[in-house]
Amino acid sequence: MSAFARLFEGLRPRWPFRDRRKPIHGGFEENVLFFTLPKMPPRPQTSIVVFLCSLLCSACANAAASEPTLLDVKRTDVVQFIATMHEKHGFDAAALAADFADVRTQPAILEAISQPAEKALTWYEYRARFITEKRIAEGTEFWAAHRELIDSTVEARGVPGEIVLAILGVETHYGRSVGKFRVIDALSTLAFDYPPRAAFFRDELEQLLLLAREEAVDPRTVLGSYAGAMGAAQFMPSSYRRYAIDAGADGKRDLWGDWADVFGSIANYLQLHGWATGEPVLAEAVTDQAHAHDLDARPVVLDETVASLRDKGVCFATTQPATAPAMLVVAERPEGVAFRVGFQNFYTITRYNRSPLYAMAVNDLAAQLVSRATAVAAATQEAAVP
Repeated sequence: MSAFARLFEGLRPRWPFRDRRKPIHGGFEENVLFFTLPKMPPRPQTSIVVFLCSLLCSACANAAASEPTLLDVKRTDVVQFIATMHEKHGFDAAALAADFADVRTQPAILEAISQPAEKALTWYEYRARFITEKRIAEGTEFWAAHRELIDSTVEARGVPGEIVLAILGVETHYGRSVGKFRVIDALSTLAFDYPPRAAFFRDELEQLLLLAREEAVDPRTVLGSYAGAMGAAQFMPSSYRRYAIDAGADGKRDLWGDWADVFGSIANYLQLHGWATGEPVLAEAVTDQAHAHDLDARPVVLDETVASLRDKGVCFATTQPATAPAMLVVAERPEGVAFRVGFQNFYTITRYNRSPLYAMAVNDLAAQLVSRATAVAAATQEAAVP
């Protein structure tokens, strides 16, 4: 007998039944069957079953609440958005309303955006998620398979190939995980049901529709992340329109299937956001405890210089001049807080993703890819020697 069968068997009443007949006029009798309840405490199984039933009801309610629902195209904010797209960009209002009638708002998206990894994890936890043996090995193989294309489309723009590869590795595991949500669902959910950043996502929804028209793509077929980022490079629609390039020279910008466009677009984004060719990203640092109260590593801005940080007791090695812009970065470790110093290129990576944890992960993964690729090349050359 299963555990549940035993549980419910224990609930089966064993109370005595009595049959009493009540005489009524006409010679018939009314059978009244009843049982008496013995005075005893409730069976423990009863409490357990009540608890399990409450859990089941709660789970069912939560499941229902988490199900996608069709967007109400008669909502005032949706109607206004469609009217704006018609008046501002010449979209057919009826056709756009028909597209939005197929949009589904996704509670899972609202849950995901409230708990991004950058806010929920410490640096050492975040690093462990992205700097893995699997990601390093697969990144090294990916680099070897696309080295010539990377050299021609990336390094020509002054950006190291390993940085572009590391961004791909952190963003989508080298194109393996580009997102499972329809981008129009994600952006609509956030534009109309996420008040903290509704204006931003409404702008991105506008950019998606413009991009779809420019690239002759059905916006209802585009897949991406829960925040609406698209393709292997995870560009938001506005970034796609502004920074994606047709490096493959085939007449379209394809960040899903054309690696030349993917590599070139990431490099173009970094270059236009101030990548300084030949300069470092980070340096490890040690702080003077006597000056610790003067340090503030919270803002992601280049609000210090190499000289000013050293004046505050931050010790680090760099070839950057004393006047070079810099910032202090916190890097939590299991044994305590550590510090690093970020330079212009660190700040540039944070333009791709505003989190300093993200920028550190890109830097560290890039370093691991270079180290592994160098080791593989040396081993191959050694094996080739007779």
